[in-house]
Amino acid sequence: MSTLDLALFPLASVLIPGAVFDLRIFEPRYLDLVRECTREDRAFGVCLILEGHEVGAPALPAAVGTLARIVDFHSRPDGLLGIRVQGGARFRVLRTRVRDNGLLHGDIELCAVDIAQPLPPEYALLATILERLLERIGGVAASYERPLLDDACWVGWRLAEHLPLPAAERQHLLQLDDPIARLAALTRLLSRIQNE
Repeated sequence: MSTLDLALFPLASVLIPGAVFDLRIFEPRYLDLVRECTREDRAFGVCLILEGHEVGAPALPAAVGTLARIVDFHSRPDGLLGIRVQGGARFRVLRTRVRDNGLLHGDIELCAVDIAQPLPPEYALLATILERLLERIGGVAASYERPLLDDACWVGWRLAEHLPLPAAERQHLLQLDDPIARLAALTRLLSRIQNE
C-alpha cells in the first residue's frame, strides 16, 4: 500500500468517521494548514494527542487518526476563525516530522474503507439505544435514514461519536478495524456505564 504525506492536527479529542466537528483556529501553523487545504481542496489528519498539548510545541499523535475535510468557515464571537470539518477515512501514521512553521506532517497509510454490513441480531439493542440517543440530541443528529440503523458500521460509529466516552475509549474504538468487534466493545462500555 502506498503512503501519503498528510498535515496532522493533534487534538485532545477524537474525530470519528462521519462526525462533524468544530475547530477554533488561531495558531499561525494551523492558519497555514487551513489556507493550504482550502486552496488545494485537500483533507488534513486529526489525531488524538498522546503526549503534549494542543497549543505550543508539536504534540505526539496517536498512530490512528481520521481524515478531516473542511465543510464550513465562520467567524467566532471571540474574533477567531472557526472551521467545521467532517470525518472521513481512518489512517495509520507511519512516521512524523515537523515543518519549519511548526506544523506536524505524517507519512500515512489509509485504512480499509468500511463496507456496510447488516447489524447482527445480538446487537439490535445498540441500534435502539442509538435511535433514542439521537432523538434526545435532536437537530442534525436526529436526521438519519432508517436503513442506517441496520448497518453495523454506521451504528458503531454513531455510538462512538455520541456516547459520553473518555477520549482514550473513543480512540480504542477508532483503532478497531472490524465493525463487529467495535459493537462488542461498545456493548462492554455501555454495560460499564450502566453499572457506574
